[in-house]
Amino acid sequence: MATKNFNTLQILTMLFVVFLPIAHSLNYPAVFNFAGRFSDGRLIIDFLVAAMDLPFLNPYLDSVGMPSFRNGCNFATGGAITLPATATSVSPFSFGIQVSQFVRFKARALQLLAAKGKELENYLPLEDSFRKGLYMFDIGQNDLAGAFYSKTLDQILAFIPTILAQFESGIKRLYDQGARNFWIHNTGPLGCLTQNVAVFGTNPSKLDEHGCVSSHNQAAKAFNLQLHDLSKKLQGQYSDANVTYVDIFSIKYDLIANYSLYGFQQPIMACCGYGGLPLNYNSQAANQFVSSKILTGKYSDPPFSDKISFLTSFETPMW
Repeated sequence: MATKNFNTLQILTMLFVVFLPIAHSLNYPAVFNFAGRFSDGRLIIDFLVAAMDLPFLNPYLDSVGMPSFRNGCNFATGGAITLPATATSVSPFSFGIQVSQFVRFKARALQLLAAKGKELENYLPLEDSFRKGLYMFDIGQNDLAGAFYSKTLDQILAFIPTILAQFESGIKRLYDQGARNFWIHNTGPLGCLTQNVAVFGTNPSKLDEHGCVSSHNQAAKAFNLQLHDLSKKLQGQYSDANVTYVDIFSIKYDLIANYSLYGFQQPIMACCGYGGLPLNYNSQAANQFVSSKILTGKYSDPPFSDKISFLTSFETPMW
């Protein structure tokens, strides 16, 4: 069993759109050089689209080289938050901006297809794809982690409904645009992020039994409970839509708590840098592990393993 250093937590927010009806089988190379990303390899979204036999998603903001958006588009940016960005935000592309970018993308794509037809069909999604596509979200981590620099735990807990109200508003906009398949990841154990441990975990009494900052994980759990409730509300409100809630927290915390059982050397390390330890060069292995757990269907509500055919094309890695 190979041993690996890893960081299970990626700071990436938040909207991906995968157009499921059009599938292409690709043979991916074993080694990747992903530039401009908070990772030294593939992210969870990369493994998920690969499981669907789809190409990696091109970023909405990267138009150099005539990228194809036929099978999906990545609107997510590192460091983005759910609420509107401020002057101190890491990224200006908050969730509302990402949704607006999607609305613009859809309108422009359909406009170009109407004008040029078959000339652009290999590059842009057809109108029906927007209804059948899978809209994927990974939210909460940046909002909560950033809030700890200026707010108390009680203030952050009281702040959660405001974050989720913004998210619900974005979901409604997408639904009004024809989206019907929503896949919502909850936030991971942000108390185990290396940066948070370094800044907020200098006092051992603030850490849990696995070396994670207890207050941050308490906030993440509270956020996830309310996000789960919101997902159930959306399931009832949009009866013609599919809303799937995925428990990323449990998957990642299990990996941190039982890292040696899965062949990893350390539970909490940084990723994507230079200079050797304690930096990490194999976050891709952790992302593959998380993706394999997602695709079992055991961490989703409602369970989906018996409904989505692409699961059969994904082999759980041996650790």
